[in-house]
Amino acid sequence: MPFTLERRPAPSPAARVAAPLLAVALTLVGGSALFAALGHAPVAALHAFLIAPLGDLYGLGELCSKAAPIMLCATGVAIGFRAGVWNIGAEGQLILGAIASGVVALNFGASGSPLVLPAMLLAGALGGMAWAAIPAFLKVRFNASEILVTLMLTYVAGLLLSALVYGPLRSPTGFNWPESSAFAAAARLPRLVPGTRLNIGFPIALVVALAAWFFVARTHLAFRMQVGALAPRAARYAGFSRSRAIWAAMLIGGATAGLAGTIEVAGTIGKLREVVSPGYGYAAIIVAFIGRLHPVGIVLGSLLMALLYLGGENAKVALGIPAAATGIFQGLLLFSLLVSDSLVSWRVRWRSPTPSAREVADRG
Repeated sequence: MPFTLERRPAPSPAARVAAPLLAVALTLVGGSALFAALGHAPVAALHAFLIAPLGDLYGLGELCSKAAPIMLCATGVAIGFRAGVWNIGAEGQLILGAIASGVVALNFGASGSPLVLPAMLLAGALGGMAWAAIPAFLKVRFNASEILVTLMLTYVAGLLLSALVYGPLRSPTGFNWPESSAFAAAARLPRLVPGTRLNIGFPIALVVALAAWFFVARTHLAFRMQVGALAPRAARYAGFSRSRAIWAAMLIGGATAGLAGTIEVAGTIGKLREVVSPGYGYAAIIVAFIGRLHPVGIVLGSLLMALLYLGGENAKVALGIPAAATGIFQGLLLFSLLVSDSLVSWRVRWRSPTPSAREVADRG
């Protein structure tokens, strides 16, 4: 190869901060090339993708509404990543949270009880935790890969939701569509801004992010979890339980993802249907790394990812750009972030075209 990678002795803190910005810039360049290849003017396409969706109050409300579930999922998985627990199944835990809270809403029926929403939020968090407990148990008991188990359980969760909305939860008045009956008004999250779909799910997500910051920065449990990831031998010597860290990381991630599922079905959708998430749990993994696993960064990264979802929908309608462009943008962002992070920790050394005397001696 004409170059080698050499580890930097001390990565620059400024470079670590600049890496996500470089990743965003590279994504814009790659996106412009993509739009040009599709026959669209890059400037017009980027405007439709990133600027036009925010042109009115309704668009801003949609941005925050889409950011809320992403933020919740990313907050939970980031805590796990800090502990060296790779929870890739936030999407499945979101679906289980949606199912659990949807069952509560449907069982309450037309009741106007003020307990409906708290019960739904609690059920959603518990549903996500129960789904996350499966890979936690398998990891602790059999050392099963949490990456594979959480990912495979996501598909199981999707199939379970399909079975329910095609079967026992299908609306009797829904003309055989795979969806439940609409939730009662008491089971819907209150809207914050008239004329938009923005609801209290966004403030809830911000509160959870603030609580995550306090947990990471101020609690001994978070410290033990992080030490277990960075220095396993030191953690064992200090008596820190790795099993306890795995359980804590998985359950926290499951609770926040399950809460995201509740916010999605009780806020934006208002019923259970075959698809309750366009991939927010997967997008949360990218957001966690864009935000450097820090709650403040995750809030900003969630807004950026929500803009990509919103922009993809707008560009599809305005310019006829395929809906897959959103997924391509997300992939470009992840790839660019990986490249940028690599350059923070490693430097590129170009090889000399002519071998040095020492290289000749080594070969001889």
